[in-house]
Amino acid sequence: MIFAMLLLSSVVDAVLQTMRRSRRRHRLASYGSAENRGSGRRAVLLAVAVATAGVLPGFLTGGLAVQIRGELGFGEGALGFAVAVFFAASALASVVSGRVVERLGSSLGMRLAAVASAASLLAVSVLASSWWWLCACLVLGGLGNAISHPATHLLLAREVPQNRQGLAFGVKQAAIPAATLLAGLAVPLVAMTVGWRWAFVGAAALALCVALLVPKGEKRDTTRRVKEARAGDAPLAPLVLLALGIGLGSAAANPLGVFVVESAVAAGIGVGAAGLLLALGSAAGIGVRVVFGYLADRLNSGRLRLVAGMLGVGTVGFILLASGSAPLLVVGVTIAFAAGWGWPGLFNFAVVKSNPGAPAAATGITQTGASSGAAVGPLAFGLLVEETSFATAWLASGAVAILAAAAILAGRGMLLRNRTASPEPHK
Repeated sequence: MIFAMLLLSSVVDAVLQTMRRSRRRHRLASYGSAENRGSGRRAVLLAVAVATAGVLPGFLTGGLAVQIRGELGFGEGALGFAVAVFFAASALASVVSGRVVERLGSSLGMRLAAVASAASLLAVSVLASSWWWLCACLVLGGLGNAISHPATHLLLAREVPQNRQGLAFGVKQAAIPAATLLAGLAVPLVAMTVGWRWAFVGAAALALCVALLVPKGEKRDTTRRVKEARAGDAPLAPLVLLALGIGLGSAAANPLGVFVVESAVAAGIGVGAAGLLLALGSAAGIGVRVVFGYLADRLNSGRLRLVAGMLGVGTVGFILLASGSAPLLVVGVTIAFAAGWGWPGLFNFAVVKSNPGAPAAATGITQTGASSGAAVGPLAFGLLVEETSFATAWLASGAVAILAAAAILAGRGMLLRNRTASPEPHK
């Protein structure tokens, strides 16, 4: 797992260095000194590490579901509920976390997020003797995840040059499939050798290392009012509609990280190979998030429209997953991860561009939708599987993805109608 994280960090660093070299001849005054550019690169790597640590408790539970359910004795519906508890805790704390991070600063927020994740992972490995204890441990992880997103968004908005922020947000959102990639690799490498609890111990050590790597930053002005900071930013109504859109999109996509292994096993694929399939889909998701983040920096508008288009393409992947055929399932996992779940970085970048005054507070609002959908999605999916089949559940995910695209397009239209006189487009 640690090797995989280091590999991901190396890839990210290489992408950013290549980007810097290709733009050297177009260097603008806003780039600042070479020291600031290096700081921006370090900020991206740190954001990836913190965000990955934040979601590890939820997705590691999904990736190791076969072994965990076998020992603790519960069904797919209960698995979905356990992961839903993680994201529900994150949803309930997201708005408050965004406002708190605006006051405390990104460094302290990231450190708190990584420590909470490490504590959750270690608690699962030691205390999860029943389904109830598993859920209790995941609540703590959900709180850490709620802090990680606004903290990393604030870091990127403040320390990465504006004409590279699309790439930065795409790389940061690659942390989500990075977590599922680690979970997939943990199946054959750890869970099937020394046991699933040791996988959580290793992940806890990794999250703790991330917390120790967060530098001490300057404390934010605690007297600064978030309401004043958001003056001139996008109004609340379109943010709420966009939160609904990302919530539906998360509800459709998050079952990928929780149920792909179970679905593949049900289709006749071995447990170890199913874990590698999850890692393959995650790698595709990482690549798409980085590439589309790179492209987002070259777009003057239409970012949310592109998000909606990706959700539409992702529906094809969900349909292939519903086929139950092992070869089609491999293709479906790749498309679903790449398109159906490759858009969050682009989405968050669009929200930050429309809310430069208080990006943590704004993404705290939309993150409430994302975490709510991430909670409802696996729960509803698991219950559908128990009552019907994996095929029905994957088709339902595809239908929800279409609704998500419609809500995001509606939110984009409201942003365009309400946008204020600002040099940055609200889309």
